Amino acid sequence: MRARSTLAALAILLLAVPAAGAKPTLHVTFVGDSVPASLDYVPSAKAVMQRGMSLTLDLKVCRRLVAASCPYKGKAPTTAVEAVRSYGHTLGDVVIVDVGYNEDGRGYPQGIDELMKAALAQGAKCVVWVTLRETRSVYRPANMAIRSAARRWPQLLVADWNRYSAGKPWFRDDGLHLTPTGADGLAGFLRGYVLQGSKSA
Repeated sequence: MRARSTLAALAILLLAVPAAGAKPTLHVTFVGDSVPASLDYVPSAKAVMQRGMSLTLDLKVCRRLVAASCPYKGKAPTTAVEAVRSYGHTLGDVVIVDVGYNEDGRGYPQGIDELMKAALAQGAKCVVWVTLRETRSVYRPANMAIRSAARRWPQLLVADWNRYSAGKPWFRDDGLHLTPTGADGLAGFLRGYVLQGSKSA
């Protein structure tokens, strides 16, 4: 009887221990504004993004990178830098950043550096930074800053959404916010970069 109890306890213990060589789940945090927010409410896009990984979506209307965010329905969200800092060491292995449509690009280079320092200090191994669609010239300085920052930060992976999405019929009237098909397109596009970034995580 005692031997049977011992064997049962050993079996439970073995089930609780991860199999040798098993990889831990990749943890990804996505910090963005209203443009990628469709991933929150298009189930097929969200499913593509989170397959095989733990995904946190922190996507807020009116969010800015480092300057105070604009108010929406009477409340201003945290900035992207504040959001990243708020996670501490639960931030995850890979961070996706998609912000800049609510600002003119001034202060964007310094904001990138602030966010990168915070993300790396909290354990992130890679930051996937999404370029803005240049439907207006005001977005060009931010894209230039993103590409320039990749030369300073080897942990920064540029996801050139501006180039990839050109000519795609995925957008609402403003040319920025996504239709459900566009949300699927963004999810598939970003998943490849996350998997690439996870190799260093």
